[in-house]
Amino acid sequence: MKNNKHRKENSWNEMQDDLAAENGAAIILLRENNLVQHESNNNSICQTLYSSEEFAPECEKFCGAAYKIATEAGEAVEYECYAGMVCRAVPLGAGEKNQFVAIVGRTFTKASNYRQATERAVSGDWSQFPPTKFFENVLLKSSANDLNTVVKRLESFDKENPAVLTNLDVKGEPIESDKIIEKPNEWEIPADTRKTTAEINTLDQLISQFSEANAQTAIVSDKINQKNSRDAEEFAAWRSLFSSLYTLSYKQACDSILQFISEHYNLKSLAWLERWENRLVTVQNLGELNHQQVKISISIDDSLLKEAVRNEVCLELRDDNSESKNSEPHILQLFPIAVGGEVRSGLVVGDAGVNKKKKRQIVRFCQNIASELEILRLREELTRRGWLAQAVQKFNQHLDDIDSEDFWSRLTQISAELMRAERSSLLLLDEKSDSLILKAAIGSNADAIRNEKKNLGERVARQVLDSGKSLVVADIDKIGLQTAPPDWKYKSKSFISYPLTIGSRKIGVLNLTDKIDGENYNEFDLELLNNIVPQFAVLIDRAALKHKAGEFEQLSVTDALTGLLNRRYLEERLAEEIKRSNRHGFPMSFMMIDVDDFKSYNDNYSHPEGDRALKIVAESLKVTLRGADIAARYGGEEFSILLPQTTPDEAKIIAERIREKVASTVFPNRQVTISLGIASCSQIICNPHELISAADKALYRAKNAGRNNVQVFEEMSDSKRHGI
Repeated sequence: MKNNKHRKENSWNEMQDDLAAENGAAIILLRENNLVQHESNNNSICQTLYSSEEFAPECEKFCGAAYKIATEAGEAVEYECYAGMVCRAVPLGAGEKNQFVAIVGRTFTKASNYRQATERAVSGDWSQFPPTKFFENVLLKSSANDLNTVVKRLESFDKENPAVLTNLDVKGEPIESDKIIEKPNEWEIPADTRKTTAEINTLDQLISQFSEANAQTAIVSDKINQKNSRDAEEFAAWRSLFSSLYTLSYKQACDSILQFISEHYNLKSLAWLERWENRLVTVQNLGELNHQQVKISISIDDSLLKEAVRNEVCLELRDDNSESKNSEPHILQLFPIAVGGEVRSGLVVGDAGVNKKKKRQIVRFCQNIASELEILRLREELTRRGWLAQAVQKFNQHLDDIDSEDFWSRLTQISAELMRAERSSLLLLDEKSDSLILKAAIGSNADAIRNEKKNLGERVARQVLDSGKSLVVADIDKIGLQTAPPDWKYKSKSFISYPLTIGSRKIGVLNLTDKIDGENYNEFDLELLNNIVPQFAVLIDRAALKHKAGEFEQLSVTDALTGLLNRRYLEERLAEEIKRSNRHGFPMSFMMIDVDDFKSYNDNYSHPEGDRALKIVAESLKVTLRGADIAARYGGEEFSILLPQTTPDEAKIIAERIREKVASTVFPNRQVTISLGIASCSQIICNPHELISAADKALYRAKNAGRNNVQVFEEMSDSKRHGI
């Protein structure tokens, strides 16, 4: 039984945890000398930086000084740390001498600060940290004022419960220690083989730890066998099973364990549960539970589960939601399985009438199987993290290609490869129309989705985006959702639909289906996806920012009158294309254009009418050119056109088409014609100045030839004549 002091401690810790979770903020309760009393919902970026040798000194200048600045001020003090996060340091003590300070926030309130942090993590001085850990729990708020609610609630609770903080243990450790619970039985792993999580630096060390613990357990079991010959046969069967597990995958091992328990203890209804966040959920089932398609999900009460492990008992679960009011509630037996003091999994038995002796045997089996399973789980975790690291690396590499035309499809393809999905689609929210638009679809029959114009995403994706909650479906028929159109031809009824957000801003939805191995998607696939979504969302956000920046940049390189690009942009692009032509041997041509007798047009009909004529000429260029061609207003009545990968003969055909288009166009006052000069990149003409000069010489010849014609710079004769 817990004493009153412990209950008060828990009341503060639970209040702090709930308040942090509800408001999406970190709360760190400090004692004097900056000793951490209790930590809730800490920002993963903060946690990573504060624990590093390189950046901890910078953190000390801010959060390390929080206790001092708050107690000296006697009121909440706001500050923004060097990493760009906003915090409030709140003195607490209900009028007594301030013994505590709460750091509230550790959240980004400015989009610019968050983007800067992601850039440092992707390619800057924070890139040394694993992205999965760094972005595991990033906190964002629309305003620093959002923290006022948290501060007021803390201060109010402190005033209404003045004895709570003052009665806390004076040790600078969290109240709820994660020490391993002592188990008074001879099956427990010897104390000298235990290590706390803080002592373990890598998963490899953790696997080594559990391997050593497993060896010690086997020794203890051998001693038990010698003491009690009646259990010899059972322990021999256990050791035979344990030795066979190391050649299996984690999932295969779970299947093997269920089969063993079914056969060895004559049970027909079994399920294996794994911890996912704050619940135990079904990952494997056998017998009647499998036939009934039972999906068990149990909210975790750690204290209750640990007590069951310590007392070597199972827990009885009752399903009171029976279809018939007269029927008996369905009863299940839960055997929690603990590793290092933490319940990570559990065995559920659905058979009725399991006697005490059999329950005791299963409890002991679960105690001994825990370390073997943890080794397998961690082994797969290593593989998965390696795979995830490669995927994150691919994401980062794509930052350099953010302007490429296939950016969206490549981004979607990488996520599909990571999630082992044959088909994937990416929908983004158009804020102006408040509708989802398809940016990319990959996989078989993707054209059917691309051709879907009406109500795109309304069936599932829109609901996911509005709720902000991901949807993981094993079988769409069993959740009441409308099935996809038949012509989409999905292989599987299982899918994941994941909302993409940054803070409270909704970006879009990522959809994945048709898993390559034919399995259904589950919560553990979602956990894997959770690790890449911060990078995924940041990439999309940066792409959108670049697009907007491109729009502003476009204004600076666009001619205001005609809407064509201006001379500044043309000359920069011309240099790039010449380099590409010289490097790869591609042909390239350039065209200079002049409006014939334009001075007389202005003199006779006014400058505004001259501007109208130039706009009409520009429109003629736009409708005549190919997609890769670049038209610009060079100055006054002169225009120029860059023709990538175009030979002189091809350029002349295009020029004649343009000339004819202008000549056949109706102008308001009188007919307008143009003259055109063409030059092509070659061994003699191989820089921007030479190419522009050559095209200008050809244009001069067209003027002298009576205007309204096309002339091509003849490389040998003209270069000698003009000194090019």
